Amino acid sequence: MEHFESWKDLLNPEFYIKMGGFWLILFIIFAETGLFVGFFLPGDSLLFVSGIYAVEIVDQAIGSTGSDFLDTTILATAIAIAAVIGNEVGYWFGRKAGPALYKKEDTFLFKKKYLFQAHDFFEEHGALAVIMARFLPVVRTFTPIVAGIVKMDKTRFLIDNVIGAFLWSFSLIFAGHYLDRLFMDQFGIDLKSHLEMIIIIIVLITTVPIIVKFFFGKKKEEKHIEK
Repeated sequence: MEHFESWKDLLNPEFYIKMGGFWLILFIIFAETGLFVGFFLPGDSLLFVSGIYAVEIVDQAIGSTGSDFLDTTILATAIAIAAVIGNEVGYWFGRKAGPALYKKEDTFLFKKKYLFQAHDFFEEHGALAVIMARFLPVVRTFTPIVAGIVKMDKTRFLIDNVIGAFLWSFSLIFAGHYLDRLFMDQFGIDLKSHLEMIIIIIVLITTVPIIVKFFFGKKKEEKHIEK
């Protein structure tokens, strides 16, 4: 079993997989999508790397079915369900206590700016924001809370929540699993030996849209003030 050595481990998806496997992964996904204090946890990279280890993860938790496809499907489905539940908790929290968050002072685990970013994202994309936010770090943590604050229809939110969770989980889990096999079969490259590089690439891909939006949004704001 993996042991905690430094704070860097908290950003390393392989650490969670080796330390707690199936059940810890489900909790991490729930926390990252349902608790605003979980925004710093790995989401996309955890799913992708979990896909690489899918068979081992399922085998250790409940026993392998003997089929790579079924094992990967079980993992992706369980993660999607955890993500759905997480978002529902975030939505409920937003309806009950959300307005008070706008008055809350910043702390180490809570940054009000993330709430405003999620609100702007929600306002710009409407109901689709719930689906799209799944693929954006930080934004996916706060979007369900914002949806609760603005009292988005519960049924509409649940539908978008389920669609987004399954798209997010299945696309990244299966991408990790089958890209690992493809690289091994075609090029003799074991992705498990290059996880650090993979994680960096995934983080860059998922955070660039947020950085670009923040940068250009700030530029537009400055121009508007000048006028």
